[in-house]
Amino acid sequence: MNFLETLKYRNEPLFYFGLICFTLSIMFLVLTRFTIIEVYNVNAWYKPFKFAASTMLYAWAIAWFIGYLPNFDAKLFNWVIIITLGFEIIYIAWQASRGRLSHYNVSTSFYSFMYSMMALAATIATLATAYIGILFLKNDFPDLPLHYVWSIRLGIFIFVIFAFEGFVMGSQMSHTIGGVDGGVGIPILNWSKKFGDPRIAHFIGMHALQVLPVLSYYFLRNTDLTIITGILYFVLAVCTLVQALNEKSLFS
Repeated sequence: MNFLETLKYRNEPLFYFGLICFTLSIMFLVLTRFTIIEVYNVNAWYKPFKFAASTMLYAWAIAWFIGYLPNFDAKLFNWVIIITLGFEIIYIAWQASRGRLSHYNVSTSFYSFMYSMMALAATIATLATAYIGILFLKNDFPDLPLHYVWSIRLGIFIFVIFAFEGFVMGSQMSHTIGGVDGGVGIPILNWSKKFGDPRIAHFIGMHALQVLPVLSYYFLRNTDLTIITGILYFVLAVCTLVQALNEKSLFS
């Protein structure tokens, strides 16, 4: 509760945006139990659930971090994130309710336009996050442990790299390499059990934003260990991407 109260004080707009995303993620998860609509042989509501939950984690993490930036007016950044990521969740949920694809759907001119808008929204949000990373490199934070500062820096830039890794999937209009989308996957996340799946690297890399600061602040508590862990984490994400590009499943 102290974390939530502090987060609300630091950045009220992103606090409430994250809270809305959390509420939506619960709603979408409940809908998977009460509907039979499927996309690629999986309940259609799992996808908006994953996006809403991931966006909640992102919004709260980045809101917490930018609270450390000196003399930073977050108003523009907040609205960029709320509009771009909010648009993605709304469109993904709308398509799920109709049993239709949101990503890689170019079957009509309207769907092609909306897919392009999602790509643009994701790019804008990622570039805005990269700008925050640059500010963390340019500024000093004498009141924060150095290892914690480096965990934030590394977490942001690994996030940015693997957010853009989403274009690997976009370039081939599929999230399965070596097979077709809709095959057997693990529960909820639906990562392929038989073929390469770059969503795994996408997931691991983007959640460096939360994983590295938590590890550094609570467990590592050392700058060298934090940097080494960040490098190893990055290598892990790269290895899962290489494996996916080689058409091999992590679970085969």
